[in-house]
Amino acid sequence: DDEGLESIEEPVLADDLQGCARIAAALTTPIQIAENFHGASELRAAIAVRASDLVMPDVQFIHGVIDWLEASALSQAAGLPLSSHTFVEASAQLLCATPTAHWIEVLDAAGGLRQAPLQIKRGMLLPRDTPGIGLAWREDQVFRHRA
Repeated sequence: DDEGLESIEEPVLADDLQGCARIAAALTTPIQIAENFHGASELRAAIAVRASDLVMPDVQFIHGVIDWLEASALSQAAGLPLSSHTFVEASAQLLCATPTAHWIEVLDAAGGLRQAPLQIKRGMLLPRDTPGIGLAWREDQVFRHRA
Protein backbone atom coordinates (compact mmCIF):
# COMPACT_ATOMS: atom_id res chain seq x y z
CA ASP A 1 0.00 0.00 0.00
CA ASP A 2 3.02 2.30 0.34
CA GLU A 3 4.42 1.76 -3.16
CA GLY A 4 2.94 4.87 -4.77
CA LEU A 5 0.67 2.90 -7.11
CA GLU A 6 -2.07 4.73 -9.00
CA SER A 7 -4.40 1.78 -8.35
CA ILE A 8 -4.53 -2.00 -7.96
CA GLU A 9 -6.46 -3.71 -10.71
CA GLU A 10 -8.53 -6.86 -10.13
CA PRO A 11 -6.83 -8.01 -6.89
CA VAL A 12 -8.98 -11.18 -6.62
CA LEU A 13 -11.27 -13.18 -8.90
CA ALA A 14 -13.92 -11.04 -10.59
CA ASP A 15 -16.83 -12.66 -8.78
CA ASP A 16 -15.31 -12.29 -5.29
CA LEU A 17 -16.99 -8.99 -4.54
CA GLN A 18 -16.76 -9.45 -0.77
CA GLY A 19 -13.01 -10.07 -1.07
CA CYS A 20 -12.63 -6.93 -3.17
CA ALA A 21 -14.66 -4.96 -0.64
CA ARG A 22 -12.42 -6.12 2.23
CA ILE A 23 -9.28 -5.17 0.27
CA ALA A 24 -10.73 -1.79 -0.76
CA ALA A 25 -11.63 -1.02 2.86
CA ALA A 26 -8.18 -2.00 4.13
CA LEU A 27 -6.01 -0.10 1.64
CA THR A 28 -5.52 3.54 0.75
CA THR A 29 -4.42 2.59 -2.79
CA PRO A 30 -7.59 2.59 -4.93
CA ILE A 31 -8.93 -0.79 -6.07
CA GLN A 32 -10.16 -0.99 -9.66
CA ILE A 33 -12.42 -3.78 -10.93
CA ALA A 34 -15.07 -4.55 -13.60
CA GLU A 35 -13.07 -5.52 -16.72
CA ASN A 36 -14.47 -9.06 -16.44
CA PHE A 37 -18.07 -8.08 -15.67
CA HIS A 38 -20.70 -9.38 -18.06
CA GLY A 39 -23.43 -6.77 -17.93
CA ALA A 40 -24.13 -3.68 -15.87
CA SER A 41 -25.96 -5.79 -13.28
CA GLU A 42 -22.60 -7.16 -12.09
CA LEU A 43 -21.32 -3.62 -11.63
CA ARG A 44 -24.48 -2.75 -9.70
CA ALA A 45 -23.77 -5.66 -7.33
CA ALA A 46 -20.15 -4.55 -6.89
CA ILE A 47 -21.17 -0.99 -6.10
CA ALA A 48 -23.72 -2.24 -3.55
CA VAL A 49 -20.96 -3.90 -1.47
CA ARG A 50 -18.38 -1.14 -2.11
CA ALA A 51 -16.07 -3.59 -3.85
CA SER A 52 -13.89 -0.92 -5.45
CA ASP A 53 -12.86 2.70 -5.63
CA LEU A 54 -12.61 2.78 -9.43
CA VAL A 55 -14.39 0.85 -12.19
CA MET A 56 -13.06 -0.27 -15.56
CA PRO A 57 -15.66 -2.04 -17.70
CA ASP A 58 -14.78 -3.64 -21.02
CA VAL A 59 -17.31 -2.55 -23.64
CA GLN A 60 -17.13 -5.98 -25.30
CA PHE A 61 -17.72 -7.96 -22.09
CA ILE A 62 -20.29 -5.65 -20.53
CA HIS A 63 -22.60 -6.31 -23.51
CA GLY A 64 -21.94 -3.24 -25.60
CA VAL A 65 -23.00 0.37 -25.64
CA ILE A 66 -26.31 0.06 -23.76
CA ASP A 67 -24.77 -1.63 -20.72
CA TRP A 68 -21.75 0.70 -20.89
CA LEU A 69 -24.11 3.68 -20.63
CA GLU A 70 -25.86 2.01 -17.71
CA ALA A 71 -22.47 1.36 -16.09
CA SER A 72 -21.65 5.03 -16.66
CA ALA A 73 -24.85 6.10 -14.90
CA LEU A 74 -24.18 3.68 -12.03
CA SER A 75 -20.63 4.93 -11.59
CA GLN A 76 -21.81 8.53 -11.67
CA ALA A 77 -24.49 7.86 -9.04
CA ALA A 78 -21.89 6.15 -6.83
CA GLY A 79 -19.26 8.84 -7.44
CA LEU A 80 -16.81 6.31 -8.89
CA PRO A 81 -14.33 7.25 -11.63
CA LEU A 82 -14.81 5.02 -14.69
CA SER A 83 -11.98 3.97 -17.00
CA SER A 84 -12.03 1.74 -20.06
CA HIS A 85 -10.59 -1.70 -20.63
CA THR A 86 -9.31 -2.27 -24.18
CA PHE A 87 -11.26 -1.87 -27.47
CA VAL A 88 -9.83 1.62 -27.71
CA GLU A 89 -11.90 2.99 -30.60
CA ALA A 90 -15.26 2.31 -28.93
CA SER A 91 -13.98 3.17 -25.47
CA ALA A 92 -12.72 6.59 -26.60
CA GLN A 93 -16.17 7.50 -27.88
CA LEU A 94 -17.96 6.14 -24.82
CA LEU A 95 -15.67 7.86 -22.34
CA CYS A 96 -16.61 11.16 -23.98
CA ALA A 97 -20.19 10.44 -22.83
CA THR A 98 -19.14 9.32 -19.33
CA PRO A 99 -19.41 12.01 -16.63
CA THR A 100 -16.90 10.26 -14.35
CA ALA A 101 -14.41 9.40 -17.14
CA HIS A 102 -10.98 8.66 -15.73
CA TRP A 103 -8.40 6.72 -17.82
CA ILE A 104 -8.47 5.01 -21.19
CA GLU A 105 -6.45 1.83 -21.43
CA VAL A 106 -4.62 1.88 -24.75
CA LEU A 107 -3.71 -1.61 -25.86
CA ASP A 108 -3.02 -1.27 -29.55
CA ALA A 109 -3.41 -4.93 -30.50
CA ALA A 110 -4.73 -4.02 -33.97
CA GLY A 111 -1.56 -2.09 -34.81
CA GLY A 112 -1.02 -2.03 -38.57
CA LEU A 113 -4.43 -3.53 -39.30
CA ARG A 114 -6.17 -0.14 -38.96
CA GLN A 115 -6.49 2.32 -41.81
CA ALA A 116 -5.66 5.20 -39.47
CA PRO A 117 -3.45 4.96 -36.39
CA LEU A 118 -4.61 6.03 -32.96
CA GLN A 119 -4.14 9.77 -32.43
CA ILE A 120 -2.38 10.45 -29.14
CA LYS A 121 -1.41 14.03 -28.28
CA ARG A 122 0.12 15.22 -25.00
CA GLY A 123 -0.74 11.90 -23.38
CA MET A 124 -4.37 12.00 -24.46
CA LEU A 125 -6.15 9.80 -26.97
CA LEU A 126 -8.23 11.87 -29.37
CA PRO A 127 -11.53 10.29 -30.41
CA ARG A 128 -12.24 10.09 -34.11
CA ASP A 129 -14.51 12.64 -35.71
CA THR A 130 -16.01 10.10 -38.11
CA PRO A 131 -19.36 8.32 -37.83
CA GLY A 132 -19.51 5.20 -35.69
CA ILE A 133 -16.60 4.17 -33.54
CA GLY A 134 -14.04 5.23 -36.12
CA LEU A 135 -12.52 1.84 -36.78
CA ALA A 136 -11.73 0.99 -40.40
CA TRP A 137 -9.60 -2.02 -41.30
CA ARG A 138 -6.84 -2.25 -43.89
CA GLU A 139 -8.42 -5.14 -45.75
CA ASP A 140 -5.14 -6.10 -47.44
CA GLN A 141 -3.51 -6.58 -44.03
CA VAL A 142 -6.50 -8.34 -42.48
CA PHE A 143 -6.56 -10.78 -45.42
CA ARG A 144 -2.92 -11.71 -44.74
CA HIS A 145 -3.78 -12.75 -41.17
CA ARG A 146 -6.78 -14.94 -41.89
CA ALA A 147 -6.83 -18.46 -40.50
